[in-house]
Amino acid sequence: MSRVGKKPITIPDKVAISIDESGLATVEGPKGKLQYRIPDCVEVSLEGTEATITRTTEDRRARALHGTARALIQNMITGVSTGFTRDLEIVGVGFRAAVKGDKLDLNLGYSHDLLHPIPEGLKVTVTDNTKIRVEGIDKHAVGQFAADVRAYYPPEPYKGKGVRYAGEHVRRKQGKTAK
Repeated sequence: MSRVGKKPITIPDKVAISIDESGLATVEGPKGKLQYRIPDCVEVSLEGTEATITRTTEDRRARALHGTARALIQNMITGVSTGFTRDLEIVGVGFRAAVKGDKLDLNLGYSHDLLHPIPEGLKVTVTDNTKIRVEGIDKHAVGQFAADVRAYYPPEPYKGKGVRYAGEHVRRKQGKTAK
């Protein structure tokens, strides 16, 4: 039995969850509304302020999706109640970022500016031209946007230049030595 799947989900007071007969779970809270289609091999039962996820069969697919479905529903509840944030830092001389309308403008030492579109539902703010904060209610969308921005110029090991997650440790290499 999945250790993650066995845990009940506590539903906060300000969050409403509903599941229709086709298996579409809808979670509404103060920050917004998210939907997720529950797999056929998993059932969700709501009792008061708790939701319990159980699997209908014991086949491989059901065992794989049991904990996954529970984690996704928990992330939806967390997203609509508190939201998710991801912070990025830009390190390098002349490297900077700015929000221009619905695009993130990145100057990362290339011959051209990189204009990365900001998806609907995400809020991106830039402070000090080098610190980027991504906020949203969908954990996957926040993480994917941050990963896409980081992929333009991942931190390199010699000088440490590039886009990194806040608090990320970059292992440095020694480099060449003069004889």
